[in-house]
Amino acid sequence: MAAQANTAGSKKGFLQWARSRKGQQAIIIVAFMIIPLVLLFTFTYLPFGEMVGFSFYKMKYVGKRTFVGWKNYASVFSRKDCFGALKLSLYYMGGSVVQLALALYLATVLSFKVKGGNIFKGFMFFPYLINGIAIGFIFKFFYTRGFVFDTVLQWCGFQLDNLPYWLKDQSINNISLVGTSVWRYFGQNMVLFIGAIMSVDSELYEAAMLDGANRFEQFRYIILPSIKTIVTLNVILSITGSLSAFEPPYVITSGANGTGTYFVVMNEIAHTQQKVGLASAMAVVLLLIIFAATILQKLFFKYVFRSAEDEDFGAAKKREKQLARYAARKAGR
Repeated sequence: MAAQANTAGSKKGFLQWARSRKGQQAIIIVAFMIIPLVLLFTFTYLPFGEMVGFSFYKMKYVGKRTFVGWKNYASVFSRKDCFGALKLSLYYMGGSVVQLALALYLATVLSFKVKGGNIFKGFMFFPYLINGIAIGFIFKFFYTRGFVFDTVLQWCGFQLDNLPYWLKDQSINNISLVGTSVWRYFGQNMVLFIGAIMSVDSELYEAAMLDGANRFEQFRYIILPSIKTIVTLNVILSITGSLSAFEPPYVITSGANGTGTYFVVMNEIAHTQQKVGLASAMAVVLLLIIFAATILQKLFFKYVFRSAEDEDFGAAKKREKQLARYAARKAGR
């Protein structure tokens, strides 16, 4: 009887607490936490776990599964069409460097008062709003022999017979595809850089101008240290995006003539050859590479910016000592 009374009392106390303001707030907070976590687990972590499990099997989408252990991972590193496709990421990494440098330069210029600056920002950001498949079709016709790009070059005095096949010549086709990525994404990077630069205190520029600092010195000592977080973020996103490039080679060339990136090869192995286990192993390997590259980039930028801050701090200390000596000599006189 006593136990039943305690149970009834606890239930009554819980109901009273649940009806109270604090109880309702706690229930709402827990509900808003649980629902996103359940969705995240259901649509992200559970499929990822299944994919990791598939990587240890020789299997198709439908049919018998055969456990092969680490054989799929060994095939990823031994097959030229798998791991060798990562070499093409170097082209996209080089393009990301050009993309970030161009975006940072234009952002620095447009952060100050420039006639028509807002219109120019809109034009540069517009390609990012276009669907990647549409951009692929645009550049597929743009690079086709005798079409837009060749016509413009002929207007500039070039002969059509002397121009390369932009999508067939293996010495130039990957660079052509990288150009589409640079054209699409540098506007987004530029807008992010502009937002970061606009948040810098304008009094710093005024003080630097009074000290005789030119635009490059303002960029080096004021702008770049102030936006280092955004610079690091954009570099990390660009490098990881380079490792997983897919839309330009898939839509424009379908991976032909040596343009098949890691993602294009993985798509072909998974959906054309129906080697789901091998494709899953490729996805896991790429994830580990991106994870390692992200950590190395963070450590690199942490060291670079820390070294720059230490250098500035040391220079400031040196100037203070020189001023102190000068003041002491003047007082001694």
